[in-house]
Amino acid sequence: MATFPSITPSYGLRKSSSPRVNQVQFGDGYSQRIVFGLNQNLKVYNPTWHNISETDADTISDFLDARGGSESFDWTPPGESSASKFVCQSWSKSIPYLNRATIQANFQEVAEP
Repeated sequence: MATFPSITPSYGLRKSSSPRVNQVQFGDGYSQRIVFGLNQNLKVYNPTWHNISETDADTISDFLDARGGSESFDWTPPGESSASKFVCQSWSKSIPYLNRATIQANFQEVAEP
């Protein structure tokens, strides 16, 4: 299992949650909800690395290219105590200044052994 390079993303990391819940609505206005599945609340992170060196940007981009959007990798989100498994199916790189770059990515947590 590959581990994401230890290049910390910029401040302002966005974390999204969307638990899978099944809901039954009864005719009298009463409803009942139940959590669906074992891994029902997987997270999505949108890390951005602003104004990093071209070398660091190439390291990140090459790592993500090598996974091809399908192979998972270990990554420890900032502020979390342990790593989880993620896939990255989309990312972009821009070069706003000479020898500086910005990478934006979309990391989706996956449930794998």
